[in-house]
Amino acid sequence: MSEKLKILAVEDNLADVDFVHEMLPETGPLSFQIEAVSRLAEALTRLERKGIDLVLLDLSLPDSNGLTTFQKLRQAAPDVPVIVLTGTNDQELAVAAMRDGAQDYLVKEQVGGSLLVRTIRYALERQKAEEARLVLIKSLQDALANVKLLSGLLPICSNCKKIRDDKGYWSQVESYIQKHSEAEFSHSMCPDCFKKWYPDLTKKGGPGDSQKESP
Repeated sequence: MSEKLKILAVEDNLADVDFVHEMLPETGPLSFQIEAVSRLAEALTRLERKGIDLVLLDLSLPDSNGLTTFQKLRQAAPDVPVIVLTGTNDQELAVAAMRDGAQDYLVKEQVGGSLLVRTIRYALERQKAEEARLVLIKSLQDALANVKLLSGLLPICSNCKKIRDDKGYWSQVESYIQKHSEAEFSHSMCPDCFKKWYPDLTKKGGPGDSQKESP
């Protein structure tokens, strides 16, 4: 089954746009549909409409230049992976862009078709892994929040064992725990209570008696 990815090329040099078209196949198991815009403002408008899988971004545009170009685009579409594809071979700029969230930093003169396709695939996989990581972190945070609801000092009646909540109301232990966790209860009677409330049945070898009477 073929997969077609929508790529947004943010590039003001038409020759470089044509170069991207030549490097990325339009047919095959992995193919690409390329849209091109020449300004950052146009890119931001296009990203608002959704449907873009990845952005190839030149940092030098008519309306924006340098790392700020990436930062503005990243802020507008944090869920879309971005590969910086620029003519500036600047290691410090590359490190800064990667630190701020770029999936990769490629210099146009050093890029071939196979390298670009491979970089795009890796970028998409890393984005999926990051999204899965964030979902897991959110789940763990929710779980910890539920645990914290049952931590700390709980005022409990020494006689009836009801618990007082933070609003001053008293609730049965099982009601309080069910409200503040995902625990569920089934009711039964322990042997000590059975002996207390049903002494006659206990003497006859009922459920609360741990030993059978001798004949």
